[in-house]
Amino acid sequence: MATPLIKFIDVYKSFGTNAVLSGVNLSIYQGKITAIIGRSGTGKSVLLKHIIGLLNQDAGQLLYKGRPMDRMGRKAKHSFHKDISYMFQDNALFDFLSVFENIALPLTEKKHAPFHEIKARVEEKMSVLGLEGCGQKFPSQLSGGMRKRVALARALITEPKAVLFDEPTTGLDPVRRNNIHRMIVEYQRQFGFTAVIVSHDIPEIFQITQHVAMLDRGKIIFEGSTEDILNSQTDTVNAFINGKEPPAL
Repeated sequence: MATPLIKFIDVYKSFGTNAVLSGVNLSIYQGKITAIIGRSGTGKSVLLKHIIGLLNQDAGQLLYKGRPMDRMGRKAKHSFHKDISYMFQDNALFDFLSVFENIALPLTEKKHAPFHEIKARVEEKMSVLGLEGCGQKFPSQLSGGMRKRVALARALITEPKAVLFDEPTTGLDPVRRNNIHRMIVEYQRQFGFTAVIVSHDIPEIFQITQHVAMLDRGKIIFEGSTEDILNSQTDTVNAFINGKEPPAL
């Protein structure tokens, strides 16, 4: 099997006396859509934040393309941060910036290119994502679905190899949830990025993923294909995907 793009090896993370990750082992493969599922409060967002570098593990290792992330030199870290993008649960758009400025932010704040190049890249992403004519508007002037598109355009502006989605459909009705799922699939195929999605949308999320991992009590208790999880004989996994209380320990 191919080397995982990102790999967790016995990763632990606690906040004070609260152990959130308790020996996580997980492989994320290039070019696939991987869903991270599990009950609320199990640490799924914490797991994502370790990938992007917003949090550091207490113990264990994270590998990127087979290399320990905590041993990367400055050049390798710069390349890594360019390769990985993050779409926050609440979109994290700045209300005081226009749509154009929000999308351009990852490029302008790091002075990636001259303005005319940045402008061309932003306009190209806006065109692809159906945001033409919205550049001078502000996030408050857009619908929830359009704000999601702006957040995705910003996540894609650096042309990352992987995009991390932290519950991208939170607060949306079923129709808009399906629209966001279709949007992720469409642009994942178009741009070829690896997608990691933290989601509570069961069973809808299984329609767009090729790889699923379930986090429970700080550990990955299932990892495999969508078909495998639907056919799992594990009581805790079955209870969760069928909306039932987990079995008592």
